Amino acid sequence: MTIPAQSDGAETAKTPAATLTKGAAKGETLLKVTGLQKHFPIRKGLLSRQVGAVRAVDGIDFEVRAGETLGVVGESGCGKSTMGRLITRLLEPTGGKVEFQGRDITHLSTGGMRPMRRDVQMIFQDPYSSLNPRHTIGTIVSAPFRLQGVEPEGGVKKEVQRMLEVVGLNPEHYNRYPHEFSGGQRQRIGIARALALNPKLVVADEPVSALDVSIQAQVVNLLDDLQQELGLTYVIIAHDLSVVRHVSDRIAVMYLGKIVELADRDSLYTAPMHPYTKALMSAVPIPDPKRRNVKSERILLTGDVPSPIAPPSGCRFHTRCWKATEICKTTEPPLLELKPGQQVACHHPENAEDQAPQDVVLLSAAKVAIELVPDAVLAEEAAAKKSEAPAEKAPEAAAEAAETAEVVETAEVAEAAEAAEAAEAAEAVEAPEAAEAPEAVDAPGTSASVEAPEVTEAEAPAEPEAGRQESTDK
Repeated sequence: MTIPAQSDGAETAKTPAATLTKGAAKGETLLKVTGLQKHFPIRKGLLSRQVGAVRAVDGIDFEVRAGETLGVVGESGCGKSTMGRLITRLLEPTGGKVEFQGRDITHLSTGGMRPMRRDVQMIFQDPYSSLNPRHTIGTIVSAPFRLQGVEPEGGVKKEVQRMLEVVGLNPEHYNRYPHEFSGGQRQRIGIARALALNPKLVVADEPVSALDVSIQAQVVNLLDDLQQELGLTYVIIAHDLSVVRHVSDRIAVMYLGKIVELADRDSLYTAPMHPYTKALMSAVPIPDPKRRNVKSERILLTGDVPSPIAPPSGCRFHTRCWKATEICKTTEPPLLELKPGQQVACHHPENAEDQAPQDVVLLSAAKVAIELVPDAVLAEEAAAKKSEAPAEKAPEAAAEAAETAEVVETAEVAEAAEAAEAAEAAEAVEAPEAAEAPEAVDAPGTSASVEAPEVTEAEAPAEPEAGRQESTDK
C-alpha cells in the first residue's frame, strides 16, 4: 500500500512517500493550537446588526504530535466539527492561534493556504453530501492533483486507480458515479481523495458514524493500516467511544466549546477525572450477557446542554454536575495537568486531589443531579477519597512526626541541660560548707573537745603515779 512520490510537472521525485515527510519526525509537535475561538455572529434587524454570537469554540489549547492519533469526543453541539474545520482553515478563526510545523497559519489567505493543502486534508462526516454527484470517481479523486498542479509518475489515471485499490475498491470503478456506491464505499472514496497527495495531517470528522457496524470496522482498520504504512497523523472526531478507544493514542473531551479533559487513552478509560467524562464512560454499553439483570450504573445527567449563545458562568458543566459548589459557579477552572499525561479542568476532579477542598456546600442543581447518580458510583467515589486521604496525609503525618521528634529531642536536651545546671549549683553550694569544716577543726575549743578523750586516756593514769612518788619522797 505504498504511495509513490509525486512530482510537479516534468520534475520527478524519487524519494519514497511511505515515510513521514521531512520536518515531521515522529514525536515532534506537528500541530499546536492556542486559545482557538470561533464565534458565529447573530444578526437581526434591517441593518443586520449583531445582537449576539454562538460560541461554538471558545478557547481551546492542545498539541498533536507527528505519527499519533488524537481522538475528540463530546455531545452533539459541543464544537468538535467546528474545531476540525478551524485547524484545516476551512473556517476563519475569531481568535487564537493555529501553528502547523512551527508556522502560524491562523490568518493565511487562500493563496497562502494552497501549498499547505497538500499537508493538511480532511475526511468529511457525510459521504453522501461530500461527493459531487455530477462527477465520476476518477474526477473526484484526481481533483487534488489538478488543483495542486501535481503530475504523478505514470499519469493521473493510473495513480487514481491505484489509490482506489489501496482503500479497498476496484480500479474499474474509475468511471462510475457516487450514486452507484454504498455508504461505506463512498467513505472509502473520500479517504482516497484525502490521501491522494500524501498529507502529513488528516482530520477525520465522524468517518464511520453513518456506516453499518461491519463497515465501520473495515474503515477503522483501513485508517489504522494506512497510518502504519504511511506514517500519517490523525485527528479523529467521533461519538462512538469504543471506536475512539480503538484508534486513538490520546483523547480530548469537549463540552460546550471547551476541552474539559485531555489524557492518554488508558488513563482516560481507566480513571477519568472530570465528572462529565465519567458520565460519558458510564453510557458505553458493556457487551456481557452475564450483566443482563445487573442494575445499571449509568450516570444520568439532568437537563440539556446549555445554549452556546449564553453559556453558564464559571465551569460550564456546573448546571448538570453532581459535585458542583459555589466556586464552580463563579470561577472557571483552568486546564491543569494533575497527573502525568492527564489534564483536566475541574475544581473537584475524580481520582485526583480536590482543587478546592474548602468549598464543600453543594449547589441546588448538584443536589438534584446527585439523585440520579447510582449508589455504587457514589460509594466508589467515597472509597476513592478514603484511599486517597491516607496517601495525602502520609507526608503531613511524617512531617508532624518529625516535628514531634524534634520537639521531644529539644525537650530532652533542655532537661539534660537543666539537670547539669542543677548539679553544678549543688556542687557550688556544698563546696563552701566543705571549706568551712576544716576551719572549725582548727579552732581551739573544738580541738580540745575533739582531742580531749585521747589526752585523758593517756595522761589520767600518770597523775596518780606522780602523786605517789611525791608522797614517798616526803
